[in-house]
Amino acid sequence: MVEYLDTSVGHRLAYHKTDGDGPGIVFLGGFMSDMSGTKAVFLEDWAKKQGRAFLRFDYTGHGQSSGRFEDGCIGDWTEDALEALSKLTSGPQILVGSSMGGWIALLLARSVPKRVHALIGIAAAPDFTEDSMWPGLSDAQRAEILEQGQTSVPNAYDDTPYILTRRLFEDGKMQLVLRTALNLPFPVRLMQGTDDEAVETSVPLRLLDHATCPDMRLTLVKDADHRFSTPDCLAMITSAIAETSR
Repeated sequence: MVEYLDTSVGHRLAYHKTDGDGPGIVFLGGFMSDMSGTKAVFLEDWAKKQGRAFLRFDYTGHGQSSGRFEDGCIGDWTEDALEALSKLTSGPQILVGSSMGGWIALLLARSVPKRVHALIGIAAAPDFTEDSMWPGLSDAQRAEILEQGQTSVPNAYDDTPYILTRRLFEDGKMQLVLRTALNLPFPVRLMQGTDDEAVETSVPLRLLDHATCPDMRLTLVKDADHRFSTPDCLAMITSAIAETSR
């Protein structure tokens, strides 16, 4: 059953929460995705079988939460995640961040490291608005964003196009994590498919090189794509959760 959290800035976040033992698991979804995706639902089922606490939720403008997607930005969605973490969980959590969720997990880890037991990044995409999305636009699209405030681009996963706004890119510049010191004082596991069409393998390698972390590992999976949702890939995620739960 879907529940709702009213945030301090008037957002209404839809979520599913499973009570259980800790450390709890918080799933952080990707750009324009929602909490009903394959990985989120699979991990919730796994957590229930393990008797583990689990939380999945929709950012503002995503899924069943309030607001419009095009009104949001990385900073807004990170604030959503921080309120969900603060109000719906207790104690250190294992953050499982998929794509953009990996960036948000790193922002949470930077701001509230004591609430993080471990971090698992699945095709994590830190700084993507600045490093891949903006450079990947045409001159005409960039001009449209600067002059009109937004542009639309095709969505590879469904028929709803992405609306990219000037605010998204301006805010993204203020949320970068790969330009300054990034201390991750807990276990970190990164997983990346070599056939990922959205995040290049150079991204997790850069993160691996940049962050200060006593226990950080990267697994590259040949032929896996951005969804990272095959049975073998899902098993890798649960193995990483089990390993870092100790």
